[in-house]
Amino acid sequence: MNIEALRYAAAVGEARSFSAAARAYGLTQPALSNAIARLEQELGARMFTRSTRGVTATAFGRRLLPLIDRAVASVDAISAEAGRATQPQPRSIRLGVSPLIDTGLVSAAFSAVRVLDEPRDLILREDNLDDLHADLARGALDVIIVPAVTPMPRFQHRELGREPVVVVCSEGATEPLEVSNFGAGPLILMPDTCGLTRFTEGLLDRHALPVQRYAGEAQSVTVLEDWARLGLGSAVLPQSKLHQSEANVRPLTSAGRAVEIAYEAVWSAQSPCAADIEAVVTIVTAG
Repeated sequence: MNIEALRYAAAVGEARSFSAAARAYGLTQPALSNAIARLEQELGARMFTRSTRGVTATAFGRRLLPLIDRAVASVDAISAEAGRATQPQPRSIRLGVSPLIDTGLVSAAFSAVRVLDEPRDLILREDNLDDLHADLARGALDVIIVPAVTPMPRFQHRELGREPVVVVCSEGATEPLEVSNFGAGPLILMPDTCGLTRFTEGLLDRHALPVQRYAGEAQSVTVLEDWARLGLGSAVLPQSKLHQSEANVRPLTSAGRAVEIAYEAVWSAQSPCAADIEAVVTIVTAG
């Protein structure tokens, strides 16, 4: 049984997309699809079905994917442990963060690194989301903390926290706003750099709502909020990014429950400092 085909199947199961899984492994989509088709033939049944809404696992796939995930993780653990045993351990952990990440989360990671059995230096870099993904993939960063808005199926993921999102508008209303009632007016967005625009568009897409974009574009969450209060349109923000009063701010809800944005740590299981990264992540999530 080909371990790479198992990796591809695990990636499709996580990303729910053949194209995203192919990009993660630097393959063409037909090459990845053919590898999975050969795996399905060997296993005896189809693992995935495709539709206009994406890729879903069949009953057979749902039964096998947890086993495949564990098999791939075990092989990666062997490789990572061999690397730790034969290579000098780095003295620092290179952490990339999206501008959307709250400083409290970064501070918690900094404190966690200091209490490791062998304390390391934490080298921080803030950058655009796609640049963080690319640098993690090529080994220029050891771990990134980003909004959980983009599949990265080759990597380890751990959710670090969630927070509510709110809608800022020029009206005086403060009562909750259902997503299904959102989007009647223009929506002010930023360039798709920090992950907020990707989150907002994905949220509306999941609710089959059109995006009526304001003609201009803000360059920061602060400007996004300021323009919304001026009446140029509405803006979606994580609650922690509000810098003015709660006036004209409406909690965003779906079926009466608060809509939240999730933040995650992402790293490679084969990184020389993978064990320390996992320890740091465990400390942050526990505290």
